[in-house]
Amino acid sequence: MSHDLGLHDEEVVGRAYDRRLMIRLAGHTRPYRGVLLLSACLFPAIAVVELLQPYLVKVAIDDHILQGDWPGLTRIAAVFLATLLAQYLLRYWQVYLMNWTGQRVMHDLREALFAHVQRLPARFFDRTPVGRLMTRILNDVEAINELFASGIVSILGDVLILAGVVAVMLFLNWRLALVTFAVVPLLFIVAVAFRSRAREAYREVRRRIARLNAYLQENLLGVVVVQLFGREAAHGREFRRLNAEHRQAVYHRMRYDALLYATVEVIGSVAVASLLWWGGGEILAGLLTFGVLVAFIEYTHRFFLPIRDVSAKYAVMQSAMVAAERIFALLDTPPEIVSSPAPYRPARTRGGLEFRDVWFAYEGEQWVLRGLSFRVEPGERVALVGATGAGKSTIAKLLNRSYDVSRGRILLDGVDLREWDLAGLRRAVGLVLQDVFLFAGSVEENIALGDPARDREAVRAAARAANAEPFILVRPRGYAEEVRERGANLSHGQRQLLAVARALAYDPAVLVLDEATSSVDPEADALIRDALDRLLEGRTSLVIAHRLSTIQRADRILVLHRGRLVEAGTHRDLLARRGVYATLYELQFGGQALRPTR
Repeated sequence: MSHDLGLHDEEVVGRAYDRRLMIRLAGHTRPYRGVLLLSACLFPAIAVVELLQPYLVKVAIDDHILQGDWPGLTRIAAVFLATLLAQYLLRYWQVYLMNWTGQRVMHDLREALFAHVQRLPARFFDRTPVGRLMTRILNDVEAINELFASGIVSILGDVLILAGVVAVMLFLNWRLALVTFAVVPLLFIVAVAFRSRAREAYREVRRRIARLNAYLQENLLGVVVVQLFGREAAHGREFRRLNAEHRQAVYHRMRYDALLYATVEVIGSVAVASLLWWGGGEILAGLLTFGVLVAFIEYTHRFFLPIRDVSAKYAVMQSAMVAAERIFALLDTPPEIVSSPAPYRPARTRGGLEFRDVWFAYEGEQWVLRGLSFRVEPGERVALVGATGAGKSTIAKLLNRSYDVSRGRILLDGVDLREWDLAGLRRAVGLVLQDVFLFAGSVEENIALGDPARDREAVRAAARAANAEPFILVRPRGYAEEVRERGANLSHGQRQLLAVARALAYDPAVLVLDEATSSVDPEADALIRDALDRLLEGRTSLVIAHRLSTIQRADRILVLHRGRLVEAGTHRDLLARRGVYATLYELQFGGQALRPTR
């Protein structure tokens, strides 16, 4: 299997600063603008106390140490200590407030992403690995938090401090300041060279982690199949390859980080050496005091410190911009299947269905359904049969608008499904699948699906009607028994009974059964059939049948072949015709197929 996804939204390059993305991110900070404003007000105060400290050292040396003034030195030391305490308190609140804001924005973005993903159509999930979506909602949103915690905020603070350092150095001694600033063009050249190469490195890291997440999620979901066919070693090799590629991408990015850090450190050391050489000469000539030179060295360290750390900040900004690009690309993906502007919301659903010349294809014009037309009267029980690929399960997906028809119309109670309120439609059309999905949580929560409208007694009544209560009550905690991931601690038959109970609790007007009794033992089969009889009573139903023995009591049987309706009638009528249905029946039951049935 190839897991080199190469998907277009993994190819986003991004920039270290993207004005368009920052404006959109700013929109998500609007509810917290008061906290942001308070945090912004702390920056000038922090800059002042940091810029004051080297100047206090200069005063201590020139006015007190060299003059032998111990009381004056004590006062300066006390002031210096006060600035350190102020710096500590100001930094604490600035970091706390920005992290608080980042966490709130991250919380809101995750909620927005989760809510949006739940509205996306089934077609989106057909082409999008779940692991990549997890990367968006978890890793990418975390990168936005880092933007607030140590990215753009630190850069704003650094800009203030750098501007202050330049101003103070020019005020103290403009000649010495020019000596320090002589290396700035070299720093600019290094930064430009670093940016152009590092961007691709950051991009590659994000792409590799998305691939790793996608493969890991797929492999863990299919771990039973992997073990069954003894493919652990092969899948382990594939995971090691993807993991190694991610590691190499991180190493490649780290090389640029280390290179920039080391280069800026060397340039800073050259600037300090130049200061010592030039300043020492000025002191010997009597044109400069020793305190000013020491202060200049301190200011030089403060000048180069944010530049030296630019690699880490650039990594945060780069990662945040790439993450924001991908987050907003996901948020901008249209749901496609939505309620109409004036949705139809009936007080009661009768359950009459009609397919009118329905055509449907998952891709292009590879038609799964071809001009399909039929009616189902309210309360009628209709079975759908046909060979694999005939389009039976597709009909179920169209009825609850997991997909929309390509051509034609599907009507429920005479109203096109596209005109219905989407939530109302999906409550009116229930679906019991062959492969039941159960969530981690209690048995009761799985039946009610967390719907507060389903009270405890309604849930238990549904479980009793579905013949599920006996196996529930023998569990140590009964309805509070925890269901493991995907119902791993329940048998297939028990999961089917819970699915029937879930459908009964929601009481849909139309019910679609996708072979709910397949792959279960005879005892569970009898329980499920009995429960289904109660479930289907007085309800419009479409029963998708793979085993033809399960549908002989249907009011009508529709036979599909390559997406077309080729036969319709009762079980006896279709056997008598000796057509497609009779052929399918004979293939399942051999010589007994065409014997007269009672």
